[in-house]
Amino acid sequence: MSFPSEHHSVCPLDCPDTCSLSVRVEDDKVVRVRGSAHNPFTASVICSKVSKFYPGFVHGQARLTQPLKRCGEKGSGQFEPIDWREALDLICARVSQVISEYGVQAVAPLNYSGPHGMLSGGSMDRRFFHRLGATELQRDPLCAGVWGEAYESLYGAVPGMSPELVVHSKLVVIWGNNTAVSNLHFHRLLKTARENGAKVVVVDPRKTKIASQADLHLALMPGTDVVLGLAVAALLDAHDAIDREFASEHIKGLDAYLDNAREWTPEKAASVCGLAADDIREFARLYGELSPAALSVGIGAERNRNGGSGVRAALALPALAGKFGVPGGGIMGKSSPAFPKRGDALTGAHLRREPTREVNILDVPTWITEPADGVPLRALFAYNHNAVAVHPDQNRLREALSHPDLFMVGIDVELNDTLRYADVILPACTHFEHADLYGAYGQPYLQYAAAVIPPVGEALSNMEIFRLLAARFGFGESEFRDTDEELMASALDWQHPHLQGTTLADLKAGKVQEMRLPDAPLMLFANLTPRTPSGKVELWSDALDAAYQLPLPVYQAPPQEGLVLLTPASNGRTNSTFGSDQSNRRVQVLQMHPDDAERLVLTEGSPVRVHNDLGEVVLKLQISEQVRPGVVSCDKGAWLDASETGQSCNALIPAIKANIGQGACYHDARVQVSPLTA
Repeated sequence: MSFPSEHHSVCPLDCPDTCSLSVRVEDDKVVRVRGSAHNPFTASVICSKVSKFYPGFVHGQARLTQPLKRCGEKGSGQFEPIDWREALDLICARVSQVISEYGVQAVAPLNYSGPHGMLSGGSMDRRFFHRLGATELQRDPLCAGVWGEAYESLYGAVPGMSPELVVHSKLVVIWGNNTAVSNLHFHRLLKTARENGAKVVVVDPRKTKIASQADLHLALMPGTDVVLGLAVAALLDAHDAIDREFASEHIKGLDAYLDNAREWTPEKAASVCGLAADDIREFARLYGELSPAALSVGIGAERNRNGGSGVRAALALPALAGKFGVPGGGIMGKSSPAFPKRGDALTGAHLRREPTREVNILDVPTWITEPADGVPLRALFAYNHNAVAVHPDQNRLREALSHPDLFMVGIDVELNDTLRYADVILPACTHFEHADLYGAYGQPYLQYAAAVIPPVGEALSNMEIFRLLAARFGFGESEFRDTDEELMASALDWQHPHLQGTTLADLKAGKVQEMRLPDAPLMLFANLTPRTPSGKVELWSDALDAAYQLPLPVYQAPPQEGLVLLTPASNGRTNSTFGSDQSNRRVQVLQMHPDDAERLVLTEGSPVRVHNDLGEVVLKLQISEQVRPGVVSCDKGAWLDASETGQSCNALIPAIKANIGQGACYHDARVQVSPLTA
């Protein structure tokens, strides 16, 4: 028996905060996870789910500790143990057979952002698929791709303001961001900003914790964000609150944008958004009068057919009102460009075979069953991603993964809903079992974490698994012999001024490095300028005109039938991570406004059938004014066994795509709700 010891680590989950952790280890087991002060932004505070569930995630009954081979029907979860050599031989033989019969583009990864470490999130695995010549996966449409394309159409790939500067703001607008659940440390800073006198406006269909504390809450109908944004722009124009001096120097397309916005009077916008016209006027008044003003637009605003236009209309407001260039002014939630990543070097882009095809991750089922070019996907590598639990049109994906001619390799920590369809499973390490580098997409600190325990059972890191696969496939290039240390060295431009001389050795010695300039934090229009083709804020986008015929934001009316289903972030899971814990496998809750419950004759706590033509799920009704009329809400990421139908709410989400970025429309689902006995 060894004495307990405390170790530094970093949370790798898909969250903007990227907390530093203090991990207690006893007998080579993680026994406690707490926050640490290592990262000054997260400052010893972490969410309850990480502290509660991580030890069980690492050492629980669902943990995969050896390679497995399917011995039952696809989806049955029946597997038998095999050794690593047999697993690698079987994978090589079956994938080679697919390539021989269909060509190399019949092979593809099916991965996303399970761990956010620079190595485990995408390094040796990308090198493997580039060298193989596999179909490439467009991952951004699943989440944040619409947001990112909208932001970059306006400002280019330039970082937004550090969330720590919000303490200087006099107005903070939170648009589609449930800060208490999805942006915990920014939520803490908001309290300081409010104590300093800041007003808070929240735009959200749900009455979240921050919405209940706000000075103004606009509970708009989902998908109408673009209408609200354009109406506020028109009011700023009408009340001479457009910063004309800033616009003349820094904006492209102002007149066309305002002409487009003037259609939306407060009354017309209110009728579409389901708001009071006076509340829209009050929002515009506050935004025009108060500076510095900070804006945080969450991913929720992108998840509908108008998602690209909605995000653009919201993100345009700081440019229209000239809110940049001072501490506390600007846009938060875009820190990724601050980190000087060398993606091509890390992923071995030079190994890529040309030409190859690209497939939208949302279209994987179609490419299995009805490929547009006649070459079906016949071998998938599923890793860093529980697709069955998080993709739209869940039943269609499950049907595709059950295709008798599809060979699937699953690489993960737990036997999740997706891996149940695998033919071979390889056990992966958690981030506690290997070293990695961590940037962030919601704050500016670069961190390093070493392994705190040895690999559990026969589990291996993603990097080592793909080294072994490369060797078994006969790839002799030196890139597949790079150590993790060499991968880290290639991951960043270590001479970049944002690093201010910090080296990998410094990070390994315990330093946390803020991405900044020597004399100031990064601020757009203070020490940064837009990285657009014109060098200006492009309210009129030639790029979006060419790609989607949408040079300006527009509104497309959605179907009116049924209730709108929202699937927001959960306090119990990060996407589907921690979904295996028993506390997350019980019947999920559906929130419904009292007016809708009365109309449908539904009672508090009763089981209800939530359904549309795509599927059905059984949930427990919670009648609450936390959702507006016409909207119901169930937290995302539940595993299939949380409903007696063997489906989750993702079965109800259509496979339609947003108007830019071809992104998932999670909040465009329309459902019927009825008593279970009906």
